[in-house]
This record gives sequence, C-alpha cells and structure tokens, in this order.
Amino acid sequence: MNILAKSALAGLMAVTMAGAATAQSDFVAADWVYGPANDLDGEVEIWNTAKQKILSGEHLIGGTVRSPDARIYCSMANSGAWDFIWVEMQHDQNSWADLAQMYRECPDAAAVPGVRIAETTEREIQHALDAGAMVLVVPTIDSAEEAREAVKWTMFPPFGRHSAGGGQFGNFYADVPGGYRATFNDNIVLILMIETLEGVEEVEEIAKVEGIDALFIASGDLGNFSGYKQGDPEYEALVDRIFAAAEANGLAVCGPLGWRNTREGYSCFQGPADLSLVASASRAAREDSEPK
Repeated sequence: MNILAKSALAGLMAVTMAGAATAQSDFVAADWVYGPANDLDGEVEIWNTAKQKILSGEHLIGGTVRSPDARIYCSMANSGAWDFIWVEMQHDQNSWADLAQMYRECPDAAAVPGVRIAETTEREIQHALDAGAMVLVVPTIDSAEEAREAVKWTMFPPFGRHSAGGGQFGNFYADVPGGYRATFNDNIVLILMIETLEGVEEVEEIAKVEGIDALFIASGDLGNFSGYKQGDPEYEALVDRIFAAAEANGLAVCGPLGWRNTREGYSCFQGPADLSLVASASRAAREDSEPK
C-alpha cells in the first residue's frame, strides 16, 4: 500500500472513530424515555392482600418468626391469626436459604410472606424479594436519603433499581393479574422503622419519600436510643412526632400488637414471636386442663 493510500485509510478510520465517539457521548441515561413494555391497559389490580389492607385502612397484623424451621413458619402462616409473617433477619441468625425454604414450604398459605431485613442495601432487599417477600420491613431509617435507598432497591424501573433477575418468586406469582413484573410496584408493602433519635429528627422528610406505605414506631429501640420508657413525657413526645409525620403524609402507622387497643390511629402491628407463642400456648393448655 502506497503512502497516499495509507494516508486516506488513516483519515477514514479517524473520521469513523470520531463519529463513534460522538455517538457515544450523545447518549445520556437521564434523558432516556422509558418504554411501554411493562405498561398495562387499565388500572393495576391489587392482588397482595396485605396491600389491600394498608390501602383500605384495615388492621394489618404480622406474626413474627425467629426460628429457621419451615414447619414453624407454615404453622404460623396457616394459623389464620396473621395477615403476614414477619421473618426476622435483623436480630436472628437465619440465612437467606432458610427464608427461601420457609416461603417454599407453604406457598399457598393465607398469610403474606414478609421479612424484616437488616439494612438498606441492594443485596438485602434483592435477596428478600427474589425469595418471594411481599411485605418488606426496613429498620433504623435515619434520613430521607436512607429512605430513598430503600425505595430505590425495592421498586422496579423506572421508579427504582430493582433488578429483574431470577428467583423463586416466579413460582409463587406466575398467575397474578397483570403479571408480577408489571404490577409489583403497586403491590409491594414497604414499611420503614423509625427507631433512633436521628430518625425522629428527620421523620418529616422521611415521611415525604414516595413509595413508602407505612412508618413503624419501634417501641423497644425508641426507648433504647432515647433513654426513656413508654409513658415518660420525653418518650411519648418522640412517638407523637413520628405519628404526626406519618399521618400528615397519608402513611399507615405501625407499632407492637400491644398498642392495638391502647393507642388510637394505628393500623398495622407486629405480633409476638413464634417461641413466645409456644410458651404462652403451653401454659394456657396446662391451665385449661386443671380441674375446675
């Protein structure tokens, strides 16, 4: 190849590379208009019974499972006592394999599968949702930024960054009206827990974050972080501030089941844990058998 030909080829390559670079630099992800692939005709049906109760203002009550035994989970989920099951992944040593096995053992149980995760990370939230959770409880939310992180990893695009990878959820929700992917954002129940003084300070901004269904007033840790107990004016002032922020933004307010008949305005609750119920039921069975 002579010098003239080489120069022409080099020039052509330079122009081609420059054009490719220009095309790449013109792409801006933030300017992308999301496509219609996941759109539905008409309104999205709410098939998650826990979400139905949140939206209607009915009481939503979760039973707590701390044991990794799937038989205990299914006994709780099929008992008829609970609207959803709160599997404890923050304060117990359960694995994600344990959680998945619990859900898989009784996929048609009346109680909706739920979980309290440990933190607002993609890994925690993705594991929970891929396993099949439809009630997600996120603890110790300290700021609006952290609340937005929880929403981001929970919701599918374009509202969030929830990856559409595989998971056993596909076996549970294959036949839901409208399809799981297209209706998930409208059916998931996302509950954020306010437990710390930082969370109370920022609660008005936290409550404004779109995508949250409820704020949970963590009775135990609120005392742990404040140094006051229920009934103390200082403690009750914290409770009142959280409650007011949730109510002002149309969010449900959650608390321990013991508050159901003692405090007005609460509509979702965490019930006792499995082993506590075994102990109380054992005592009750013995007492009921005593000669009258």
